[in-house]
Amino acid sequence: MIRDDGDPAARVLVGTASWTDKSLLDSGWYPPGVSTPARRLAYYAERFPLVEVDATYYSPPSLRTVEAWRDRTPAGFTFNIKAFSLLTGHPTPARSLYKDLRERLGPREGNLYPRDAGPEIVQEVWTRFLDTLRPLHEAGKLGAVLLQFPPWFPAGEANRRHVLACVRRCLPLRACVEFRHHSWMEEGERERTLGLLASHGVPYVCVDMPQGHASSIPPVVAATADLAVFRFHGHSEKWTSKRIEERFAYLYSQEELKDWAGRIAELAAGTRTTHVLMNNCCADNAQRNAARLSAMVAEQLGAAQTSTEPPVRQ
Repeated sequence: MIRDDGDPAARVLVGTASWTDKSLLDSGWYPPGVSTPARRLAYYAERFPLVEVDATYYSPPSLRTVEAWRDRTPAGFTFNIKAFSLLTGHPTPARSLYKDLRERLGPREGNLYPRDAGPEIVQEVWTRFLDTLRPLHEAGKLGAVLLQFPPWFPAGEANRRHVLACVRRCLPLRACVEFRHHSWMEEGERERTLGLLASHGVPYVCVDMPQGHASSIPPVVAATADLAVFRFHGHSEKWTSKRIEERFAYLYSQEELKDWAGRIAELAAGTRTTHVLMNNCCADNAQRNAARLSAMVAEQLGAAQTSTEPPVRQ
């Protein structure tokens, strides 16, 4: 879709949560000759207006890399960036920290948590990570920083304050919030969660994911800001697998996509912009589903717009 605020469908940006993972490269989605980072990103950006960068969760990007993303994509292209693991309380391999910060901590093996790194180093990581994203922000190509909190981060007063503190730390960059502990969307807590985010203009990330796990969040469709965000993780029977190829090995059916297209279109009608990310990144599943879902949402919004147009007077 071409971005155009006059067209409801153009305000719905659909993309995927990766463009370089190995299974995608092996799938044949990229034609022969599209074999360099620059050509792959350019090829992807010709087909989708939005991408989520998940690699930044595992390791902070360099300024040169971010500048390359900016320079290799057309005007109006949008990047959502997943926050580095340490910033959202996930286990973080010591080797993935900035080199000088690793040296300041001294010899470390295995994973670190914020309490291990200490407040000064955590604050320095926040500062460097966000500063590195500024070229995208200044170019108008940064959609939102994704703050995905871990499965052991339940709803509660202290954690609500922590969520807002993380969002404020991102300013002036925009952040959206995804939860992975069921308590945030349980009966009796759901309205409080959505109300909190809405009162501060923070986009809630609507998710579709396997149910029945400790990390499962129900598919609640809600907009808490002028930006709505959807992330589709699939329904793999091997959701708990350590292998990415198994965890996200799911291809949405036409029926599933049609159902979601209706929900997305309905929510998008009341928001300024809607981001839809397919995270079923196994082979080219995400790219195939994203292309089809994008067309379906456009059809839904086009039909809705036509049905509400006033009759022509003779």
